Order: sequence, then structure tokens, then C-alpha cells
Amino acid sequence: MENASPRGGGVDPANLDEPQLLKELETIHRTRHETLLHGSPDALDAHNSRMAQLEGEYLRRHPRRQVAASRTREGAR
Repeated sequence: MENASPRGGGVDPANLDEPQLLKELETIHRTRHETLLHGSPDALDAHNSRMAQLEGEYLRRHPRRQVAASRTREGAR
């Protein structure tokens, strides 16, 4: 399946349009806490991998995204 991600965890993020990518990111961030607390080791590994794929694709598409000063080391001091 050419649209599958390398680990089989859904559609390759590069093949998602912008609204789909954002929806996938929202979903994975929303489910993160529950997976961390109660997911099996395999589920947590899959979640980590998929999150890295989705976030990596977002950063690839938006390398010059706005960064809040309060979210930097210097701004947090």
C-alpha cells in the first residue's frame, strides 16, 4: 500500500493534505496521556512513532512557523 506509513500506522503523513494532517495531530495529542498511562508497551511504541511522523511532517511543511517567545528558554526566564 503506497499510502501507508513505514510502520503501518496509518497514511503516510506526506500524503495527507493540510486539514487532514492537523486533524491527525489533534487526535494523537488528545490520546497521548491515556496511551502513556494505560497503553501496552507496543501501543506506546506505535504512538511514539506515529507522533514523530506527524510532527516531523508538520515541521517539514512549516519550518518558519511562529514561535512564542514564552516557549523559548530565554523567554521563559
